[in-house]
Amino acid sequence: MNISSLLQGIASFAWMGFIGILVAISIRASRKQSIGGLSTAAIVLVVAAVLLTSIGAGLIFVEPDELAVVVTVLGEGGIRPDPLESGLHWIIPFAERVERYPKVNQNYTMSSTPDEGEVSGDDSIQVRTKDGQQVYIDASVLYAVDPNKVVQLYSTWRFDYEDQLVRTQARGVIREVASQYGVEEIVSTKRAEMEQLITDQLLRIFSENNLIMRDFVLRNIRFSDEYAAAVEQKQIAEQQAQQAAFVVEQKKQEAEQARQVAQGAADAAVIAAKGEAESLLIQAQAQAEANQVISQSLTPALVQYQYVQKLSPNVQTIFIPSGNQFILPLPGTTTGQ
Repeated sequence: MNISSLLQGIASFAWMGFIGILVAISIRASRKQSIGGLSTAAIVLVVAAVLLTSIGAGLIFVEPDELAVVVTVLGEGGIRPDPLESGLHWIIPFAERVERYPKVNQNYTMSSTPDEGEVSGDDSIQVRTKDGQQVYIDASVLYAVDPNKVVQLYSTWRFDYEDQLVRTQARGVIREVASQYGVEEIVSTKRAEMEQLITDQLLRIFSENNLIMRDFVLRNIRFSDEYAAAVEQKQIAEQQAQQAAFVVEQKKQEAEQARQVAQGAADAAVIAAKGEAESLLIQAQAQAEANQVISQSLTPALVQYQYVQKLSPNVQTIFIPSGNQFILPLPGTTTGQ
């Protein structure tokens, strides 16, 4: 409670006391009793009530979050040129009054969700896009009263600036800017650009009308039911196409994997065949070299001996005619005539 309210409260008690004394005076007068003391009390109370009421009406306390415009019957134009800042001030009682404005930021929301915005029910902005689609936009405008222009705001709008200025201008600018874009641009590539254009226009309009634009928030964008169904079908088709492409790619990978396995088996068979051929070649070369060594080491006597050994393992003694060196003629040998 500020001092102005306190003085006005005391003044109210004084007035009630004065009225009570007047009633008592009337009763005593009807009974023809003395009213001398009551008359003095009544005069004191009425003087105190008038003073307290006047002082209470003249003392104005402006809260820290408020701006005050002084409306006067004495000055030119009916308004003091300068607003009252926060604190205690004096105005001329009964000749001036104070109109208060909030200094803090204010939020005006237009939403399709019931009880979320300033207007109950669906308060979203309906927009016809460049390509003829209907969209519904939810948005919020954050603004404040310009403390340096609050007197001009009162002169121009009084207290209707929220409905007549903020709401009207915001909805009009949103419709105008959004109608310059296609629906695909609004929801994807151009959304940030559109939001910035709306913000720039509202900054200018609010500044021209004694308000400060703090921020513009594009909250949500909805489509008509028909377009939403078409978008959903398109997304389903795209997902199916992506799935089909994935299956094709998977089959390609499986075929490539099978080809690589077959190629590996073929390569292994070739390597095995090459290895076997090289092994046979090495064996043949070794046999040839062995045969060559054997042929170089053979002598007639050795051949004769081996031959005899093969005739019969049980033969202990062999008689050969005198004058014959060999039992039988060896291959490639001749006897003398």
